[in-house]
Amino acid sequence: MTTTPERTRVPAPPSAVDTETLSSQSGGRAGRVPRWLLKTISPIVLIALWQVLSSVGVLDDDTLASPATVVETAAGMWRDGSLQSAVGTSVLRVLAGLAFGVVAAVVLATVAGLFRRGEDAIDAPMQMLRTVPVIGLIPLLIIWFGIGETPKIVLVGLAVTFPLYINLFAGIRNVDSGLVEASRTLGLGWFGQVRHVILPSAMPNFLTGLRYSLGTAWLALVFGETINATSGIGYEMNKAREFFATDVIIVCLVLYAILGLVADLIVRILERGLLSWRPAFSGR
Repeated sequence: MTTTPERTRVPAPPSAVDTETLSSQSGGRAGRVPRWLLKTISPIVLIALWQVLSSVGVLDDDTLASPATVVETAAGMWRDGSLQSAVGTSVLRVLAGLAFGVVAAVVLATVAGLFRRGEDAIDAPMQMLRTVPVIGLIPLLIIWFGIGETPKIVLVGLAVTFPLYINLFAGIRNVDSGLVEASRTLGLGWFGQVRHVILPSAMPNFLTGLRYSLGTAWLALVFGETINATSGIGYEMNKAREFFATDVIIVCLVLYAILGLVADLIVRILERGLLSWRPAFSGR
């Protein structure tokens, strides 16, 4: 009995279209510029242009100190300890004001968001007060609390409270009612619904408000440190203004920018951890 040998299937050669598609995809991946490099190109170009304009005399030090001068000034402030002292004092003030503002905003927004009576009692005054410029409260804060550390911390706390309250209140009230009804059907009580459904659903809004509040906290601190301050980044900036020391002013501005970016990075890390259950679109 003879057996017919099995035919071996030879794969068809890839078509020209397939070959072109694969090559374009691999070439696109190989030629793709890393995102971190794209993010650093524009700042480097601006700093280089700034240095060139300073070197050729278009910008003099009285108008705007050059990047090289700013770096030398920052190194000198680091050596004499004034830089570390200013940063430490300002960070402590922001942390104290942030703690005060976060606690106040969370308590007020939770009560107003969860209870209609709470909304009637809290939301209207908060909506009115948030339209008042926080900086305009400085004279009253000086009268109420003196010229020590308290008005600076309260000013930062107020700057944090209002944007965080608005975002958290909106997050609570925008929770899908279907989720709340489903949790009630599954047997969750009121506190269980708040803990497992309402507050987790409002967390994205809370973190968004926190990011915005951190920015306003540093902005409020700039004005707060004009209240009879003897240390801090704002104090160094005001002292430099009297002597037209643009290099020191720029060092202080860079410090504010770096501290703001670090604070924003911390909130982004919190978002990745606390919102890992909520995959979101991250762009193409």
